[in-house]
Amino acid sequence: MAPKRLCDTENVDPVADPKSVRVNLSTGTGVDIEWKDGHASHYSFPYLRDACPCALCDDERGKSGRLPGEPPKPKQGELPMFKAAARPDSAEPVGKYAIKFHWSDGHDLGIYSWTFLRDWCPCEECASLRSAKVG
Repeated sequence: MAPKRLCDTENVDPVADPKSVRVNLSTGTGVDIEWKDGHASHYSFPYLRDACPCALCDDERGKSGRLPGEPPKPKQGELPMFKAAARPDSAEPVGKYAIKFHWSDGHDLGIYSWTFLRDWCPCEECASLRSAKVG
């Protein structure tokens, strides 16, 4: 029996392999990824915060029926309150397979794998492909 390999670059989906990644912290405009297959994705920071893949955020989204990237829905009868836009204080790579943000609201549990980011690309083309798979 072959030993388990613990390399973080194994089993990486070649479609979800970035050619370049730009994290625009100083401008606050988000993250731009050019994928090796030529596709380009732009993720705003609020979208990324609402898509946080950590167990806590995923559980909350599941209970409220939201998909990754969808903002929380206001509760019925609740007055909308001003909330500052999500913005990371810092970002760091996680091995060769992901990126992690330290958000201005104190949250820092989510590890955004390249596969997760490619699967939840917010562009119209990718969103329509996801809708077609569900419908």
